[in-house]
Amino acid sequence: MAQVEATTERIVAADPETVFDTLADYSGTRANLLTEHYSEYEVREGGDGEGTLVHWKLQATNKRVRDCLLEVTEPTDGELVEKDRNSSMVTTWRVTPAGEGRSRVVVTTIWQGAGGIGGFFEKTFAPKGLGRIQAAVLDKLAAQVEK
Repeated sequence: MAQVEATTERIVAADPETVFDTLADYSGTRANLLTEHYSEYEVREGGDGEGTLVHWKLQATNKRVRDCLLEVTEPTDGELVEKDRNSSMVTTWRVTPAGEGRSRVVVTTIWQGAGGIGGFFEKTFAPKGLGRIQAAVLDKLAAQVEK
């Protein structure tokens, strides 16, 4: 099994605190940032950053649906980490300054992929597909905070 990784980044015309707070608001704005690839969104504990437990289903392809139960931590300033209790998947959101009133948002998802030929295809194609989903979420984030 090999580690699979998808990383997407975007510069957003809003200060880092606003961007981070929007991402960390699981009981409010976060649901609005998700695309049609997400369903059954539910905050089960907390709702604001550290200590949140959130559930959703992520449909990356027609056949591939992940049932995700994510524990949220904030290991450092400007960083949200979502660890899936149901798999090896971990998504890290990093928000850093990118000039006056601007932020760089980098989202990275990693997981242990399958072995064999299936693992080869997963490592080859899954990051591109997930990258498109991440880019769409970042577009919605930008639209939300750049109002």
